[in-house]
Parts: sequence; structure tokens; C-alpha cells
Amino acid sequence: MLKIHSKLPNLGTTIFTQMSALAQEVGAINLSQGFPNFDCDARLQQLVSKYIAAGKNQYAPMAGVPELTQRLSQKIERLYGQAYNPRTEITITAGATQAIYTAITAFVQAGDEVVMIEPAYDCYRPAVELCGASVRPYALRADENWRIDWQKFALLLNERTRMVIINTPNNPSASLLSDADMRALAALLRGTNILLLSDEVYEHLSFDGQPHCSALSYEELRERTLATYSFGKTLHATGWKMGYIVGAERLMQEFRKVHQFNVFCVNAPMQYAIAEYLEDENTYLSLPDFFQKKRDFFRQCVGDTLPFEWLPCAGTYFQIADYSAVSEEKDTDFAIRLTREAGVALIPLSVFYTQVPENQRLLRICFAKNEDTLSHAAAKLAAYFALIKN
Repeated sequence: MLKIHSKLPNLGTTIFTQMSALAQEVGAINLSQGFPNFDCDARLQQLVSKYIAAGKNQYAPMAGVPELTQRLSQKIERLYGQAYNPRTEITITAGATQAIYTAITAFVQAGDEVVMIEPAYDCYRPAVELCGASVRPYALRADENWRIDWQKFALLLNERTRMVIINTPNNPSASLLSDADMRALAALLRGTNILLLSDEVYEHLSFDGQPHCSALSYEELRERTLATYSFGKTLHATGWKMGYIVGAERLMQEFRKVHQFNVFCVNAPMQYAIAEYLEDENTYLSLPDFFQKKRDFFRQCVGDTLPFEWLPCAGTYFQIADYSAVSEEKDTDFAIRLTREAGVALIPLSVFYTQVPENQRLLRICFAKNEDTLSHAAAKLAAYFALIKN
């Protein structure tokens, strides 16, 4: 029999695939996987059709069509006060996950260490391990309000550290890194050869007037930062798998060496369509208010009918619920039970950790849904907990 030596022997199917499949199997409302159940703007769809009809159907330039990279350069300077060359410092990618994978592959080598903050999106670690490197995690705790102790964080850095990965707004904790956090991180990295990979796919989803502090805003971080973004999150079109990465020219040169032999280039007509669509800044500047209303609507629907503690949600389109008052089950078991018995699929938070903080029992709820879905899910959960209480 053919012997296969797996590079990821302990890795199975992602929790998102598992919970979505279970939701479909039992007919549950899917508030697990992070995607909207409403469509993207009809005008954007029309623009895609326009450019298909105009014959923009062959290979795009490897780094992206100039109309789009120019538009993004203007957007970055407008929002974050830094000028990035659209020709040499911005690359369009097949989603943010491809950008993250390519960035790690381009710079991380066997024997290196990568420090990442957990709970962490699940694509980071496999990419690091495929490079023959190892992860050193810093675990955030809900009972510490997801705050980083930068003195403890500094202890993870050493001569083998090649990269630090951050994610703000953070999926799944729905927390933000503050200006003080970013300045503390910049101070720790000062004088080192450590790169910063900043996952900012939810850049436009920060709530209650709190700012998104992009790594691109900090001149001191410029030479070491690669920041990734997602059109899927911004345009409600996750199935398009479109994103981009921004970084100093020296970094982008190395990134593109891998990118050109990975996907080479990205869907051409959609790039032209997005470039024209983003002429209207309101398409993304309106998103904080749009999703904050969804967050507040879901909380209003739930009211006090559930035995959950609702943790602060400062950004993303996820709400974290602490269920420790109602069950001591592992979050994976509890999430499966709710899917099967209550008819609502959620995501257990433990899968985002190397080592789960003691006594932490949390679930992630996606509220990027229409109001009918959110109210129906809230009613199902309320009915279930009322039933088991009696």
C-alpha cells in the first residue's frame, strides 16, 4: 500500500465545515460560519456583468488591475494617513486567507517561531507548520476582557521569532486592539528582524464609536508590516474569495515571488467592478452602523430569555456568549447539542486555542444575517431553554 506522510497529521476538517454540515443535516439555523445570508449590492452585481460584457475576461496583471490598486491606495491614505504605492506595495489576492498563507510561506522558514494571539483564526497555524516552523501562542482570556499583558507577551519573543500575527478586529473574540496596544507592540518589535502580519479583514466593523487601529497607521511599523484585507467581508460577497495585501515594497517583492506561482492573478472582471464600486466611499464607511444595528437587533430579540452572559462586542460580526451558568459541558459538545436539539448552530470557542483557559465556556454567534433569521434563531433558543428549565 502507498505510504503517505502527512504534513498536517493532526488536522481534520475545519469547525466551520463541520458545524455548517451538521446544521444542514438537521435543518438548523446556521449562525456558525461567518458569512451573510443576504446578497451583495445589486449595483455591484451589475458592474461585474458590465465588465464581463466589456471583454475583461482574460488574465489580470499579476499584482492586480491598476484601477483597483490605485483605488485602494487612495482609500488607505484617506483612512490611515499613509501613502502606499499602488504599483509596488498592494497586491490583489484570492481572498485574505490566500494572502495570509502566501505571506507566511514567503517569509517563515523551518526552525523559525511565529507568535500569534489566541483565540486565533484557524488558518494561521497550519500555514506556519507547513513551513516547518512552530507557533508560540499568547492566550487572551475573556475574564480579562481580552486584554494583552505586553510584558508577558514580550517573553514569547526571542532570536528565533520570525513573525508576529495579530487580528484586529478579532475573530472570534470580537475585541479590538487599541492605539496603546499598537504602540506597545511597535516598541517591542523595535530594533528586531521580526515581521508583523496584521489580519484586518473586519477593518470596517468596529462599533460604538471605537476606532479600528490599523497597523498601516503606524510609521514605525511600516518596514515590517504586511496587512491583509477581504472584499468578501466588506462587500457581503464571501463566495467571490477576493482580498488584498498591503506592505512596504521590499516585503511585497518577496510576497509576489510566492504569489505568482500560487494563484498568479485574481478574477479580472470582478477587480474592475470593485474598483468602480469603491468610488463611493459610503459602500464601506456605512458598514459600522449597518452591522452595529444587526448586533443590537439580535440582542434585543434575545432580551433576557437566555441563560447566557453576553460579552462585549466591539467589532466583527460575531457575538460571544458565556453559557457557564447553564452547563458545564465542553463547548464543542454543547454546540452540537444546541444544533441538534435547539435547531441553531453556533461555534465553540475552544477550537481557536492551543490551550483553552480554565473554566472558559464560550460560543460564537454570527449576526451577519437578515432580521427574520436573527429573530427566528432567538425564538428557537428561547423556546429550547424554557423547555429544559421546566
